[in-house]
Amino acid sequence: MTDLKLFVTGHKGFETTHFHELRLILAETEAKLQRRYGGVEINGDLESVYRICLHSRTSNRVFCELAQFIASDENKLYQAVYQIDWSAHFTSRHSIAVSATLSRSSLDHSHYVSLKVKDAIVDQFREKLGSRPVIDKQQPDCHIHINIHQNQASISLDLSGESLHRRGYRLQHAGAPLKEHLAASMIINAGWNYESAKSHRFIDPMCGSGTFAIEAALIAANIAPGLDRDYFGFSKWLKHDQAIWRRCIDLAEAQIDSSVHPVIDASDYDPEALKISQANAARAGVEELIQFSQVDISQQQLQADERPAIVVSNPPYGERLKSEQGLAALYTNLGHCLRKIQSGRLYLISASPDLYHRLRLNRIFKKAVKNGPLDCVIAGFEFSAGASIKTPEPEKRKKVVDQSIQPLINRLKKNSKHVKRWANRNNVSCYRVYDADLPEFSFALDVYQSDITHDLCWYHLQEYQAPRTIDAEVAEKRIELAKEAVLHTFGIEESLLFCKTRQRQRGKKQYQKQDHQGELFRVREGDAVLLINLSDYLDSGLFLDHRITRYRVKKMAEGKSVLNLFCYTGSVSVQAMLGGANRVVNVDMSSNYLSWAKENHAINGFECGEQPVFIRANILELLQTPGRYDLERGFDIIFLDPPSFSNSSKMPEPLDIQRDHETLITDAMKLLNSQGVLIFSTNRRGFKLSDNLSGSMAITDISRDTIPEDFKRRPQIHKCWEIRHRA
Repeated sequence: MTDLKLFVTGHKGFETTHFHELRLILAETEAKLQRRYGGVEINGDLESVYRICLHSRTSNRVFCELAQFIASDENKLYQAVYQIDWSAHFTSRHSIAVSATLSRSSLDHSHYVSLKVKDAIVDQFREKLGSRPVIDKQQPDCHIHINIHQNQASISLDLSGESLHRRGYRLQHAGAPLKEHLAASMIINAGWNYESAKSHRFIDPMCGSGTFAIEAALIAANIAPGLDRDYFGFSKWLKHDQAIWRRCIDLAEAQIDSSVHPVIDASDYDPEALKISQANAARAGVEELIQFSQVDISQQQLQADERPAIVVSNPPYGERLKSEQGLAALYTNLGHCLRKIQSGRLYLISASPDLYHRLRLNRIFKKAVKNGPLDCVIAGFEFSAGASIKTPEPEKRKKVVDQSIQPLINRLKKNSKHVKRWANRNNVSCYRVYDADLPEFSFALDVYQSDITHDLCWYHLQEYQAPRTIDAEVAEKRIELAKEAVLHTFGIEESLLFCKTRQRQRGKKQYQKQDHQGELFRVREGDAVLLINLSDYLDSGLFLDHRITRYRVKKMAEGKSVLNLFCYTGSVSVQAMLGGANRVVNVDMSSNYLSWAKENHAINGFECGEQPVFIRANILELLQTPGRYDLERGFDIIFLDPPSFSNSSKMPEPLDIQRDHETLITDAMKLLNSQGVLIFSTNRRGFKLSDNLSGSMAITDISRDTIPEDFKRRPQIHKCWEIRHRA
């Protein structure tokens, strides 16, 4: 038979894993493979189709292309489909189904396109043979799929019939199940394969319906995942060759390793979930290869073993999460449990990646994926430096660089050498190394050292918006050169460099995320552990120029009450709590920032008891009517660091700090003890403090005293005052 043009889809995000698996499966054939967007294109034969459907753990569907054509309107679509000889693929006695995917095309209604394709096929049979195929949307004898992108159509037969992730063993699940091909992709990516199963152990401490453990067992025993399927899209295809198919099945059955004894542990706190997972394992024929146990993650005692551990799991949530066990505690307990094991690697998929930091493990891998409708992040961690599964060496950067960035490289090296020495002497692990020192490279660069893995640093490059007089292409080229200079100077991979453009954010944009990765990194500031997000927001969540100001609050906080207005991520409040404050109240209008602030307090041990307090409110309204929020005069320290400008829809009118600071300070002072101090700060350029305030208040400008060493090149980064009541 002539070669078939196949397109095999997998789970988005695991294209490389998918490609290498298919290349291994088809190694003994003459098939030619090429990576394409969304999958792998293969020129092969029938045996290639059968091998993929039987052996691929990461594939989703196998399409066999029949024709390509332009489908700019319904008539062209109909005529092109009608021209295909459908009787070469099925008869009028067969059942069919048609599906369509469309993108950026004149035809934009998938159901209508499916109907037109069906009409063309049915009309051809009726006119030539006098009878027509019937429609069966559940398990048709032949499934036709058409994809139209920018009016370019490709029509194919779906030879898998239904998604290959349906292995046939999972008849029940325990809530939020993972598709089998996504689970297998994670397992393979974590390092578990037929060979490593002989030297490693596999653990899923929150197994749910058992998908990970079952897929791991199928891999360990070399059991082809498609052996138990009783339905494929090629079964009734007229070009199907039963003899070749039978030979492929016999070979797959002969390759099963019945002598294997892998160490696979699956546990869960829910006895019903365990029953489901055991029943699923029995249907898959691997129940004897898996050790199931009922245990809560908080009570999990994973023992050290000479076999390194590969731990893969999908943490429960919603109904699967016990009411007394919150998500945060679950991640904390899992990390604590794993750190007791001698060596290993953990891979998790979660819709709450902002809790990954609670594992306190070194992250080595991250990928954003979809799990059904959920936006999730898969992350890999090492929980021992002695793990024997080796991480691939990063590709070394080329030494040849654009000569136009050599002055920038020289400046970065000079600044870094000076600032790093100062930081080491003063126990500072997050600092600024560059701030628009060279006019042609207008950006700031901050370095954040991981609190978990001290030899790991993240680099946060914030480009200042170019003036309108600068051509957009020139500005874009400059920032690309700046990125190259940073990567070259510090010898880092791009995954450690996060780039933003600083510009005035107006309206809703100032609150919108720039990305949705949701991962928080742990850093340290003195005695405080704080969380930063380098991908999703313009700022990281930690204003480094206020480092001294936060220390100042800590030193004066012992036995004092503190009110943190516009608290942001709560870093000032954490320092106050560490300084011995007996009462801390955090106020912000953003629920996201308040949640972040709560997490910052929690990881420093301040999540129990009555303190601290978090209030979501419009600060202007709260200061005018503090009684509504159970706030009275009596605070010893008030920290007031408002945004320069805010136009939130939650506020009746915009906040402009130059215009409104007098009202803000005057109202805040009403909540301050007679001997208390209000610390007011702003980053507004050209800001001038109102002369009207000095009549009733004692004001001390502490700006110069609060500018850290790493910001001395830009002393106007902020202005700061201590304000007290006059005697």
